[in-house]
Amino acid sequence: MWPRAAVGGPAMQMNDKTVLITGSTDGVGRYVARRLAAECAKVLIHGRDAARAKTLIDEIVKAGHAAPIFYQADLSSMSGTRALAEAVKRDHQRLDVFVSNAGIGSQSDGPQRQVSADGHELRFAVNYLSGFLLAHLLLPLLKAAAPSRIVNVASLGQHPIDFDDVMITKGYSGSRAYAQSKLAQIMFTIDFAEEVKGAGVTVNSLHPATYMNTTMVRAGGITPISTVEQGGAAILRLVEGDDVAGKSGLFFNGINEARANPQAYDADARKRLRALSLELVGISS
Repeated sequence: MWPRAAVGGPAMQMNDKTVLITGSTDGVGRYVARRLAAECAKVLIHGRDAARAKTLIDEIVKAGHAAPIFYQADLSSMSGTRALAEAVKRDHQRLDVFVSNAGIGSQSDGPQRQVSADGHELRFAVNYLSGFLLAHLLLPLLKAAAPSRIVNVASLGQHPIDFDDVMITKGYSGSRAYAQSKLAQIMFTIDFAEEVKGAGVTVNSLHPATYMNTTMVRAGGITPISTVEQGGAAILRLVEGDDVAGKSGLFFNGINEARANPQAYDADARKRLRALSLELVGISS
């Protein structure tokens, strides 16, 4: 039995709720997808690897649950991100939960600086800009399903954004790029929560668990110290927990409300990030 009490008490019924989870063919996203499928949610999974998606779908169906719907997209590309949003909007009239989970770790694909097809620093593009763009493009579906939720999977690893060198062209390190992208997620969480206030859409972010046993962590040469089940429990609490219903603009460390890097609470910094992000993804302010 799923230990709901361990993650904050009763949960709302997920029957027929539509949930999109990016980065859900591996790691903690995969775990969350399996759990929600077991609770009869309509699960929309996303990834780059169709073979991994098929394996996950087969496992869920074999367990006696409805097959999730797979959307293949490269979120390092803003055109790929837009295509994902358009496909979801084409196929669905509402979206109850959007879990922005896709990400590249500090050492994934090597520690060297890489750029996306759009010329953006790769971790900033995948970890932050893709979720920023998806949240904006999918907002009509989220409003249609209100009360609905956005959950941004961030991290305790956070680094202040240098607005003179957001793409880190000088003094690059994968860990700094990762930490900057995660703080950007948290800043966006606070900002977007205020923007959609009154629309029935809540927006929260969290550090699910430290060094979970995932491909991302192992690729960085790090010994895992927590499980995907622990991280998944924290994410599921924000997805379906009754105790967080109506709460918005918050950052959680696991299941506990926490404080992020001070820059997250700097309104001017958030305003600068919002303006830059809208420009980078091609949305008119």
